[in-house]
Amino acid sequence: MNETAPRPFDDGALIRLVDLKKDYRVGTEIVRALRGVSLVIEENEYVAIMGPSGSGKSTLMNILGCLDIPTSGAYFLRGQDVSRVSQSRLARIRGRQIGFVFQTFELLARTSALKNVQLPMMYSQTPHKRQRALAALNRVGLSDRATHRPNQLSGGQKQRVAIARALAQEPDIILADEPTGNLDSKTGDEIMAIFDSLHREGQTVIVVTHEEEIAARCHRVIRLLDGWVASDERTRSVDTRPVVLTERMAPAAVGS
Repeated sequence: MNETAPRPFDDGALIRLVDLKKDYRVGTEIVRALRGVSLVIEENEYVAIMGPSGSGKSTLMNILGCLDIPTSGAYFLRGQDVSRVSQSRLARIRGRQIGFVFQTFELLARTSALKNVQLPMMYSQTPHKRQRALAALNRVGLSDRATHRPNQLSGGQKQRVAIARALAQEPDIILADEPTGNLDSKTGDEIMAIFDSLHREGQTVIVVTHEEEIAARCHRVIRLLDGWVASDERTRSVDTRPVVLTERMAPAAVGS
């Protein structure tokens, strides 16, 4: 792929999507996953992206996470157009600016919680990797589980390790894909309480979910249907006041 110089669009928005389209070829058929999505996500927003199967929400998540590029349109991340850059540049952007949290945790089974959190930093020039990983585990209330392997952790603890891994690089965006999908309702509430607290700290959080209860925790709900934005409802104003995650607020105060 020939990389072109990113076009600037520095209007202060964290994310700006302009007429984003994504097509896939399946055999002889062209599937139009996104048909022209335009939206803006500001710093410190707490956003849910919802939609039924086939709505385009997974495609949109992949593009927002720089795992894929659109067929046409533009994706401006902090004013830089990242919709037409090379795979190597996309990888650098993912490593520095986006923290992922997945439904299936994606932890290495034979590796400690600490080393799982360190893993994304191993391919970068990030200094003090161990200290940063320990600090991230502490933020999610798991400093006492640093040496435990995934099979020694509950489902909720595994997801908290995954959140710590996402936080370790101090990303601009936390992108969570069905983060409570493999958890019971009580543990899911506890995981969402972490995202609530991170948002209050000033973190931008985007949650892809099909659960109305999860979306209700967020301050803005974007609903997709057939590749279009069907609705975009802001339920609460953006709170830009930074709040430190205290020990009482941290997940150490709740069950795993």
